[in-house]
Amino acid sequence: MLMAFGVFIHRFDSIYDDTPAERYQFPGQYLSRAQACLGDWIIYYEPRKIRDTRGYFAVAKIEQIVPDATAPGMYLALVEPGSYLDFAMPVSFADADGQVIERGVLNEAGRISGRAQAAVRSLSPADFSRIVSAGLDDISPLLPRTGDVGLPTAVQEERAPFIFDEARERVATLVSRVVRDRVFRRIVLRAYDERCAVTGLKLINGGGRAEVEAAHILPVEANGPDIISNGMALSGTAHWMFDRGLIGFDDDMRILVSRQVNDPDSVRSIINPSGGAILPAHLASRPHPEFVRWHREHRFKQ
Repeated sequence: MLMAFGVFIHRFDSIYDDTPAERYQFPGQYLSRAQACLGDWIIYYEPRKIRDTRGYFAVAKIEQIVPDATAPGMYLALVEPGSYLDFAMPVSFADADGQVIERGVLNEAGRISGRAQAAVRSLSPADFSRIVSAGLDDISPLLPRTGDVGLPTAVQEERAPFIFDEARERVATLVSRVVRDRVFRRIVLRAYDERCAVTGLKLINGGGRAEVEAAHILPVEANGPDIISNGMALSGTAHWMFDRGLIGFDDDMRILVSRQVNDPDSVRSIINPSGGAILPAHLASRPHPEFVRWHREHRFKQ
């Protein structure tokens, strides 16, 4: 069975009702292209004109496509729970020499075509493998909305069996829990500068490894996504207390201490002087309020 990959353009400041780990909203003109990706993987891309663009920044598997009941003429591509994964290393549209990584946006003359502006577009297995490999390379050795432009001949010729085998290998990598945990740790620790959000400590052991862990706010077993906004960098002790509901966060990310803690003074003594979580500077990397609220309502012991 042939695999059908795609690229979905997403902006951090999108006017669309997009939540990359859950859904992608698009107008009806892209329905056939989105449907071609149903049951397969897409790569999210942030346009080059966006300040501090992340380029190709994540992958996800499309589970369903349904009409958006709240917006006539719009559709939602629903992401399979647990499939979304931020790249360990976001991938630029082009390298320092101007070489484009997504060859499918080039015309027969080798120039960037109008296809590069399409919000939803198909992606060849070769381009999918190339982008995912670059996006996961950091963990080695352990992936305006406009119209259609045809695929260049060079891309069509890449549809050889070994390309599909390589693409299947990339998909196998994307669903590996071991790989996903390593990627998640890398992106969370990088966002928090390897500093515990609760204690404020940045400790590096003798081997050069940060003594801090990447904690899921909404747990994996509850279909918590491997997205940076569902993660926090926590020391081992803080992580243990957080998972057991002994500490939590309010809507302003102030640190809460459960009344069930047997030694509250000692717990408060390890909290950083601000009393609030030490968060990444980039807003998109900070904990999403919905995940924080879920933890407070379902795990935190009042």
